[in-house]
Amino acid sequence: MLRVNLIAWDNGVGLSRDLRLIATVLRDAGMSVDIQPGQGRGKLRKWFGPWARRLRIGWHRLRRRPRFDLNLMLEHIRPELLGAAHCNAFIPNPEWCLPRDVKRLKRMDHVLAKTDHAVDIFGHRGCRVAPIGFTSVDRHDAGVPRQRTFFHLAGRSSAKRTRLVLETWARHPEWPTLTVVQHPHKARYRPVAANIVHRIDYVDDAELQQLQNENLFHLCPSETEGFGHYLVEALSVGAVTLTTDAEPMNELVTPERGLLIPFATTQPQQLATRYQIDADALEAAVEAALALSDEDIAARSQAARAFFLDNDAAFRGRLVEAVAAAARRPDMLGAGVRATTGAGLQPQVAPTA
Repeated sequence: MLRVNLIAWDNGVGLSRDLRLIATVLRDAGMSVDIQPGQGRGKLRKWFGPWARRLRIGWHRLRRRPRFDLNLMLEHIRPELLGAAHCNAFIPNPEWCLPRDVKRLKRMDHVLAKTDHAVDIFGHRGCRVAPIGFTSVDRHDAGVPRQRTFFHLAGRSSAKRTRLVLETWARHPEWPTLTVVQHPHKARYRPVAANIVHRIDYVDDAELQQLQNENLFHLCPSETEGFGHYLVEALSVGAVTLTTDAEPMNELVTPERGLLIPFATTQPQQLATRYQIDADALEAAVEAALALSDEDIAARSQAARAFFLDNDAAFRGRLVEAVAAAARRPDMLGAGVRATTGAGLQPQVAPTA
């Protein structure tokens, strides 16, 4: 049995979702998975982090024999845990890959990339990169009637152009209803408009799923994404998704299954780039969505749902194959694979830029 040590900060949002998803897929394939909590943020980490790292390093040296076949680290590289496994692999989010993580890349045996964008970024740094893609939770509920209304899931993010969306919508009382779900700590701008429902209270999961399904259009103008869970959840319900025409967002949403919004400005964020749309581009995209015929909407909706199902099945196979290859366990190749795979077995190596 292949033993995997899954390492990430269980932050209660995106990383926690990634942890649970990866652990489930690998366990379903017959692998043993331990979850090693990563360090969070704040003063306690600053004060006690270096001492904790020394203790862990000393402990693993005393143990001598690595306990795991593979360390699988999400978002950040933990050097004090490298000795816990025979091999080490990294699943990065480029927009959160800090300079210290970049310096530690040479200590990784493999990088498992969620997007083609990440394949390019880490391949050009000389890493052995296996493209695995990613997936998200299936939010589809066929029993919910669809309406020609819009939905924007802002959550806790500050990179979804939420204020621009609200300001622009408030200038267009003729547009249909826009429902925005946003964490109260992030909701600094709260317009009053008859066609805006701004939910900053608690929305439970059942109600959130209802909102995701009943709104035909999902407005998701991300500035940057490590993968794009809320984009993929939108595709899972068959929504016509409007997002930024930039990588990696346009890997997931194409003109066949959504609408792309040109960006106006950019700025760097760690190894990624933030792509920012403006009000003119947003207005044009919304007007284009409103002009779609029922037939156009149905075609995009069906394509979105089909993409989600195909991508979900393919990801599960690629992840299992890539983890087995990274751990150098050929006996595990093919275990639990439910779709045609191969990408995870063909690491891409590019020269250092």
